[in-house]
Amino acid sequence: MALVVVGSVALDCVETPGERREGLLGGSGAYFSYAASFFTPVRLVSVVGEDWPPEYTELLRSRNIDTAGLQVVAGGKTFRWSGRYSENMNERKTLEVRLNVMEQFDPVLPEAYRRCRFLFLANDPPWLQMKVLDQCPGATLTVADTMDLWINNEREGLLELFGRIDGLVLNDSEAVLLTGETNLVRAGHGVRELGPRFVVIKKGEHGAMFFSQHETYVLPAYPTAEVVDPTGAGDSFAGGMMGYLAEQGSFEPRTLKKALAYGMLAASFTVEDFSLDRLRQIERGDLDERMEEYRRMLSF
Repeated sequence: MALVVVGSVALDCVETPGERREGLLGGSGAYFSYAASFFTPVRLVSVVGEDWPPEYTELLRSRNIDTAGLQVVAGGKTFRWSGRYSENMNERKTLEVRLNVMEQFDPVLPEAYRRCRFLFLANDPPWLQMKVLDQCPGATLTVADTMDLWINNEREGLLELFGRIDGLVLNDSEAVLLTGETNLVRAGHGVRELGPRFVVIKKGEHGAMFFSQHETYVLPAYPTAEVVDPTGAGDSFAGGMMGYLAEQGSFEPRTLKKALAYGMLAASFTVEDFSLDRLRQIERGDLDERMEEYRRMLSF
């Protein structure tokens, strides 16, 4: 079942303690789409400039990612992000952000995309996310991501959005900022009480927490021995989760729990190399094999 995602596509410059890479394929929409494509066809909505390498579009298409919604702005420059990771890879400093064509991004979805049942709204301003919602009135599962910028500066719009979506994905510091609760269990339920039917709090190397009216649980991250580049791990997590849900055509509690696990595993592969390089080396069977190992780890 096709899954629609609206999010950024970027050219990244990443510095780690061991290496520096430029011109990497990045952005929330790209990571999400690639991870989700292991499970279901994906339809990507984003915008790039004339400097966008056509081979990156071909890479996405090779994974059954529909790029009809990827606008190319004549004379424009693609969104660029530059960041540096600390020695332990847990802290990241943004060195430069050039929004370029993303600054004027105003998505108009192709007609076929508007009939989607599964929709993910990557990290964008709440007004833009709601504009996309207006174009997909028949979606049965809508999940959004957000960030501290919108919590601080667009809170009213964010609260309106929360009343219109089924699920919200955010990190632990954002949940604390949004609710004022330092205890993450209280924070998770506090966010849920603002509107979403379920909330997923990402905790990086410590896994994720899930909250609904009747369930609260924690899943650990898959133990990765060598982290090369953590960029896009959270977006890959969301892509794996939503991709599995779209494949199953359901978001029942048992399906949701397995979807979170697949999201965790997609992220675990992503961090093993720069950009999408590790994901390009694997197939669905590799995720399933790691899932069996993950299951054994959690059984006692």
